[in-house]
Amino acid sequence: MKKNIRVILMGELILFVVIFIFNVALRSGGMSAAVWFIDLPSILMILMILIPGLLIMGEWKDFTKSFSVGIKRYSLLELKNIISAVDAAQKLTIYGALFAIIISGVLLLGRLDDPSTIGPNLAVCFLAGFYAVIVEFFLLPLRLNAERKMNEEMDLGDE
Repeated sequence: MKKNIRVILMGELILFVVIFIFNVALRSGGMSAAVWFIDLPSILMILMILIPGLLIMGEWKDFTKSFSVGIKRYSLLELKNIISAVDAAQKLTIYGALFAIIISGVLLLGRLDDPSTIGPNLAVCFLAGFYAVIVEFFLLPLRLNAERKMNEEMDLGDE
């Protein structure tokens, strides 16, 4: 059965949103707590490390190809390059999140004089890690799909 990676990613997105809404609505008594999970500076910091990092390393083009593996036909070398580009994206996501967590932590420690801000600032520290998990949640199927396709191509080459 031929699987379209875009359908898989859309299914993952729907699954993630449903689980998120269910947990937030059930635990907090309403959807007003969903706003607590939005921290634009953390998102931007991860993206500002991920996208330019891929561009600087010359992996951006191969990374964008990962969304069409299984739809378009790629050679073994192209599939290997796609896998390395997704691997680089995974690492850059983690580094970006760590960078955001460290900056948030330093800012938190700089404001210990006001105990009422410790909780909200600590929550912001965790959000960068949360965003990294979400990005990894979508990068993993891209990598696995490219690896599966590469294995299929290698298997066809042996016959």
